[in-house]
Amino acid sequence: MHPMVKPALRRGWRDLNTVQFGMTPAHALTLGPVDTATGSFLDLLDGTRGLALLREEGRRMDLPDGHVDRLVERLARAGLLDDARGGGPEAADLRERKEVLDRLRPDLAALSLLTSEPGDAIEHLTVRRRLRVQVRGAGRVGAVLAALLSGAGVGEVDVRDGGRVEPGDIAPGGLPAEAVGERRDESARRAVRRAAPGPAPRRGPGPPAEADTPGFSLVIIAPRDDVSVHAPDPSAAEPLIVSGTPHLYAGVVEGTGVVGPLVLPGETGCAGCLHQERTDRDPAWPRLVAQWHSGRRRAARACDVTLATTVAGLAAAHALIFLDGRTPSSAGARWEVSVPTLQWHARPVWPHSACPCGAAEKGKQEHISEDRGTHATMAVQHSQEFCRTTDAARLAGTWRAHV
Repeated sequence: MHPMVKPALRRGWRDLNTVQFGMTPAHALTLGPVDTATGSFLDLLDGTRGLALLREEGRRMDLPDGHVDRLVERLARAGLLDDARGGGPEAADLRERKEVLDRLRPDLAALSLLTSEPGDAIEHLTVRRRLRVQVRGAGRVGAVLAALLSGAGVGEVDVRDGGRVEPGDIAPGGLPAEAVGERRDESARRAVRRAAPGPAPRRGPGPPAEADTPGFSLVIIAPRDDVSVHAPDPSAAEPLIVSGTPHLYAGVVEGTGVVGPLVLPGETGCAGCLHQERTDRDPAWPRLVAQWHSGRRRAARACDVTLATTVAGLAAAHALIFLDGRTPSSAGARWEVSVPTLQWHARPVWPHSACPCGAAEKGKQEHISEDRGTHATMAVQHSQEFCRTTDAARLAGTWRAHV
């Protein structure tokens, strides 16, 4: 192990005996009491020395025997240490690709804030490079979103869309102006390749994919059609529900941006649940949706470029949280923001008993198990907690199978 105080956390002395690591309340930690010699020794924890050399440095600084090991253990237990050579063989290979790692160092530093064990951050980064994600939609939201995921180190980002690029599809970070007239999917894939920090690791031979199994860790549905953003078609996601593929919705409708729900098939509310719940509240809902879909085509749909970019960024962040093994707050909820107030609101998407996705039925079974004194968690509790927690302990075991 080559211990390194996480470089993402700025360090400062609160007083003569207390060190604060980090600035923001979300990640700041204090450590004390710390004497002057130990404070000086912290500067040596920069990843260039192994434990044996650090012990020698400690003796040279007249630190007591065992003090270095206790300090390293204490810092590691607090989640303040990384390992400059940790993460396994794939991490070692990534470190040798200096031009790739240099592009990803800010992402690696950010990942270190979300991991506790030394070496975990770069291991998460190597996992990202093995993942396959599909983005359905190459408009102002989808193309930017796909490029962001590629730039964050996701190894394969496939973009699907039809037609040719129109001037209104152009957005900074997405499709360039010179792409007008080109096929949307091809242009978006070029944007993805431009954003990538480097080539993804080669895939080894694996079993052939089944016809109904997309083989993606996550599918992101980012339609250019504003009606499909506001009222996602349940039938379009049926193959994803059947294959158990997690999928996330994102887009802009009129002056409102939407991120979510992240659908974990059989666990959380889906597009069908959303449709059923809206119909329960408003019997005219199906009639309105049919009229919106059959209405006359407009010359341009409202899609403010800054709002679209904001939605793409937040959706990409939610996607990465999920791909890194946690559960974002969009699981079982739609995050919505409207101009001009720009205040985000979470609207739960509850599993509906009339929806064939099975999430409501699973919730009933877990509720019965809870009543019998088991440790199962109710699906309704999941839907509530998804809006305020990132604890993915139970779901991670299920959904990492798609990685």
